[in-house]
Amino acid sequence: MGPLSGFRVIEFQGSGPGPFAGMMLADMGADVLLLDRVGPPGMGKYGERRFETMMRGKRSVMVDLKADGATEAVLTLVERADALIDVFRPGALERRGLGPDACLARNPRLIYGRMTGWGQSGPRAATAGHDINYIALGGVLGAIGRAGEPPTVPLNLLGDMGGGGMLLAFGIACGLLEASRTGKGQVVDAAMFEGASLLGTLFSGMLASGRWKDGRGQNHLDGSAPWYATYETADGQFMAVGANEDEFYALLLKELGLNPATVPDRKDRSHWPQIGTIIAQAFKTRTRSEWRSVFDHSDACVTPVLSFAEARADAHAVARDSFVEVGGVVQPAPAPRFSGSAAHTPTQPPMRGEGGLQALRDWGLSMESIASLRSHGVSLLDE
Repeated sequence: MGPLSGFRVIEFQGSGPGPFAGMMLADMGADVLLLDRVGPPGMGKYGERRFETMMRGKRSVMVDLKADGATEAVLTLVERADALIDVFRPGALERRGLGPDACLARNPRLIYGRMTGWGQSGPRAATAGHDINYIALGGVLGAIGRAGEPPTVPLNLLGDMGGGGMLLAFGIACGLLEASRTGKGQVVDAAMFEGASLLGTLFSGMLASGRWKDGRGQNHLDGSAPWYATYETADGQFMAVGANEDEFYALLLKELGLNPATVPDRKDRSHWPQIGTIIAQAFKTRTRSEWRSVFDHSDACVTPVLSFAEARADAHAVARDSFVEVGGVVQPAPAPRFSGSAAHTPTQPPMRGEGGLQALRDWGLSMESIASLRSHGVSLLDE
């Protein structure tokens, strides 16, 4: 089921962007085999393995990469894979004889996906970092937040997930498409700092045209414009306003009960603080629920700011089945959707080694070959 059904992917166990890329491929129907580190089968990073939601839809084998013969065992799997997800620092898998050259020699059609913060080359390639570092050097973090205040950290969404995992999944999918035409595999070098910068491509053009000020809290989309910001309500909750266009802004003022003639001209940037104060005072007169009843069916582009938990129960999300329960954990459903493919409901994250035996059989390994893998550092939960 799914547009990537039939493709086999090896994923080395990692955290953040690597598992997210593997999850996206599994959500689309790819058969993702997780090479787990050896450990208690039911335990994961957050306690029970079922809480590691990005492991959903995968099967697992445990691999001790330090064991004698482990390299050959992994290469045996590589021969049968279409793609591989490398989550280690540059050179780590090369030192174990599992770098691109070795893997492509065994499987010339393989798409070898590499997920790093800085990329496979450059002066920072071998240094450590996290999402915040990648989006900082990529120029994105410095643009987020209000003028005169420190940059606002946007969780680890822009570097790890959007600029990292999603970029790698896209790269692997593109590589699989090309390999299906040419029969040739290749290496996909996904760098989170480049991916985060890529997400900001729009602003490169705006900056060059003079329509974007290269600083924080000075532009229409960074929270400084009073019609593109969040406002506190009477009950301490918040509403999000995105009334950029004139017609939406007019509706905003109308629904707030404001007379446009008494509100300063928004085309004059010096009026923005005063406009913001007027809008803020209006929002403070009612609760979030009350304002929601006003704006829910309006084109003013105003919505309540929901928490993760609240978003699951939102009427629009419920109507579209935007969230699913997997292993007792409510989480976002696979996306995007395809009209020509059946909806794919992911299975819960596997315990370490769970599903691995059947996966190896499905990948065409004989019981003798599986026994050989077991003797070379591969552990399975027998089914």
